Amino acid sequence: MNWEQLLSLRRQGDTGKRLRTEQDEARLGFEVDYDRVIFSSAFRSLQDKTQVIPLSKTDFVHTRLTHSLEVSVVGRSLGRMVGQALLKKHPQLQDTHGYRFNDMGAIVAAAALAHDIGNPPFGHSGEKAIGEFFKNGQGKEYRELLTDKEYQDLVSFEGNANGFRLLTASREGVTGGLRLSYATLGAFMKYPKESLPKKPTSHIADKKFGFFQSDTSFFKEVAGELGLKATGEGEDISYSRHPLTFLVEAADDICYTIIDFEDGINLGLIPEDYALEYLIKLVKDTINTKKYQEMPFMEDRISYLRALAINTLIQDAARIFMENEEAILKGEFSVSLLDKSKYKAQISDIIDLSVEKIYQSKEVVEKEIAGFKILSDLLEVYTGALVRTKEERASNYDKLLLRTLPSAIRSTSGSYYELLLNASTYVASLSDSGAVDIHNKISGKQL
Repeated sequence: MNWEQLLSLRRQGDTGKRLRTEQDEARLGFEVDYDRVIFSSAFRSLQDKTQVIPLSKTDFVHTRLTHSLEVSVVGRSLGRMVGQALLKKHPQLQDTHGYRFNDMGAIVAAAALAHDIGNPPFGHSGEKAIGEFFKNGQGKEYRELLTDKEYQDLVSFEGNANGFRLLTASREGVTGGLRLSYATLGAFMKYPKESLPKKPTSHIADKKFGFFQSDTSFFKEVAGELGLKATGEGEDISYSRHPLTFLVEAADDICYTIIDFEDGINLGLIPEDYALEYLIKLVKDTINTKKYQEMPFMEDRISYLRALAINTLIQDAARIFMENEEAILKGEFSVSLLDKSKYKAQISDIIDLSVEKIYQSKEVVEKEIAGFKILSDLLEVYTGALVRTKEERASNYDKLLLRTLPSAIRSTSGSYYELLLNASTYVASLSDSGAVDIHNKISGKQL
């Protein structure tokens, strides 16, 4: 892979090439990507999707929206740092093609801003709930109507694939969705493969999948424009990652490792003494002990350590990227950047404690159980109504249900796969409280 292709400014529907040297510096194309994401309705819905504690009413707990903004800030710093190093190593990018170091920062920031845009309500349990409905719930009756890959899209429902769909799906009168640059879409594509075969290798890019069968054609177009290395065998579709994806992933890893940990402390799930011990191990080389000891309040001490920890990991991730840039361009770098971090032991300790004290806490488990029930019930009524309408055996209740769906999803003229995927992506688009509200209405609990 080469940087000239990887930094493509092309957008869906373009008939000509967009050159960096012709860009308006006051309105750079990669920065337009950021604007389009932040003004989208899908991004706004993240304000009511909680990052750590599903349905939490606590003000200081991060939502998916605040998490995404923070990941974007970290990603911008990572992109700029790497951008400066890349231009020194590949001066033709600036001298011949006109790229600047902040271009990489803008690409990573926009992709990082969108990285959770396709996630269902109730955190990662939302993905599992949708998949479980089709694998072991009422939805398994649709298995015979689908190809293997179509069925796998549903039983392994993936927020990353749904995100690509949200960013690129055409609607009547709106071609190409948000029409982001292909460079930003490439950086967003964390798992550039289809749902089958499942985990064909141990490479980090093969861990999950990044597009639904319905989006295959455009996904291949983006990969081809960027010059991503094809890795699939036979008719199976998969590619090497866009190099900047590693920076988007690192920004996410840094934020959820440190900030979820901070949320756990503020919620009282992790004792302060534990937190200080674990974070100080991570920042012992940069901490100003005198400044730290002069802070009387826990919130300020934790905030100071969090800022130092994030900066420490940003510096380390940028170093790892540049040391492995050639392997990354060849598609041979097979792990996340933080897996190579010199702070890996400290990161693992923090994550292990977060899993024990936060992700497996009684409050989280109870709310995730509620989320499973809510999403399963919504999928049951909506998929049933769509399928029965397609088969001309809809009940009056089915007809009423369809009137509550967005007009673009009500149509039953498509294949069974399209109907089931539309129902799944609609449910995934709901906010936490939106899903609860609709569930209450269909259950007769709210008028």
